Amino acid sequence: MNTRSISFRLVAWYAGLLTGIFVLLCALLYLDLRLFLENDLRQSQSRRTRQIANTLLAHVKQTGEPYVASQTKDWYEPEINDRFIRITRADGTLVYVSDAPKDGSFDPAEVPIFPPSSQTEFSRKLQLSGNKTLLIAALNFKSSGNPAYLVEFGELLDPVETMLNHLFLQLALGLPLAVIIVAGGGYLLVRRALTPVEQITRAAERITQYNLSERLPVSSTGDELERLSVSLNRMITRLDDAFQNSKRFVADASHDLRTPLTILRGELEHFAEDARLDSELRDRAGSMLEEVVHLGKIVEQLFTLSRLDAGEAQTEWTGFDLSELAKTTAEQMSLLAEDKGISISCDGSQPVPVKGNHVRLKQVVVNLLDNAIKYTPEKGTIQLRVHAVNGHAVLEVEDNGIGIPPDALPHIFERFYRVDQARSADSESAGLGLSIVKSICTAHGAEVEAQSAVGSGSCFRVKLPLSKN
Repeated sequence: MNTRSISFRLVAWYAGLLTGIFVLLCALLYLDLRLFLENDLRQSQSRRTRQIANTLLAHVKQTGEPYVASQTKDWYEPEINDRFIRITRADGTLVYVSDAPKDGSFDPAEVPIFPPSSQTEFSRKLQLSGNKTLLIAALNFKSSGNPAYLVEFGELLDPVETMLNHLFLQLALGLPLAVIIVAGGGYLLVRRALTPVEQITRAAERITQYNLSERLPVSSTGDELERLSVSLNRMITRLDDAFQNSKRFVADASHDLRTPLTILRGELEHFAEDARLDSELRDRAGSMLEEVVHLGKIVEQLFTLSRLDAGEAQTEWTGFDLSELAKTTAEQMSLLAEDKGISISCDGSQPVPVKGNHVRLKQVVVNLLDNAIKYTPEKGTIQLRVHAVNGHAVLEVEDNGIGIPPDALPHIFERFYRVDQARSADSESAGLGLSIVKSICTAHGAEVEAQSAVGSGSCFRVKLPLSKN
């Protein structure tokens, strides 16, 4: 998963925000419920302290304190109901204290006496042994003609803690599930919202100089993506117009230059062979003839590039054996290599079926071999290899020539690019041979790359899909 993608960041932000909101709401719910339950229990205890005071202690002068104690025990049964009740006089005399509950959850003897307080009603939490918490409500009661009493009524918070623990467990289990559902739903929504972006991306990847007539899909949503698609399509239209004008200019210029150059070449050949002219004029005519021939080659290469740009290499495709093509081409180029004492070896024993324009793919082999011959010193070697690897046909041309500097490797397939003057001083190269190779490979869906080290030679590798039939 790409953590830098817009979809991932949107989902992460969306899930993180909702998770934070859920956690905050759950915490507020938990704390609010705790406060509510404790307040409800405290109010219930306060009502009972007032009930004891108003029904029993208000008449203690007539009934006596033993009666108050016995009635309190009978009415509230603190031992059975796990309650704590204590009634003391203001001078500290104990009137009644409940016994330990039957389940032994706490010991009333551990509960200390409340310190004197000026408040009529108050409460406190008391931490007992065994991690028990006792909530006690107290009432300072005094009526006319009767002594002052302190009534304490307490209950364990275990039921409240049990309910809160159950709620906490539900929240702890439900929150991750809710986050997963929310994140999954957010992911689906984001992916659905970004589907037009993916469609635009895939369509843009398919558009090259050979199919600038294609356009990006436009979703009729009226949003920013629709406006972006429309704007990009308008830009592609402008680029297509500019590219077509450029191709027409190159094609027309190279085509129109061929005729006058042919005439000029013929005239110069005539001058160079005319015996009536002195030798100096014939030498000058010969020098001009060489330049015209060089210029003619450049025009032919430009004309070839213009036809390739027009998609000429994508027509007349046939199936053939790339190994056989490489062998026959190497035999033809070996005559040129023999003039420099260079040996060309071809390794292509196994058939490698491919489909494409036979003439143009042969031109790839010719250009690569011609390039290797030019920059390989005398008595050098050139190896031509053809083999199949992982569903692809691979053609390699390796030499032990002068090599290519590292800073020049990324640019060698650019048009009119030459490494340096020293490298090209003895050749008639215009920097278009490898550009033609690149254009032919692109038209065939192939890849071409070069590896080189100065003084050790170069290796050009072409990889194109194997033919399936």
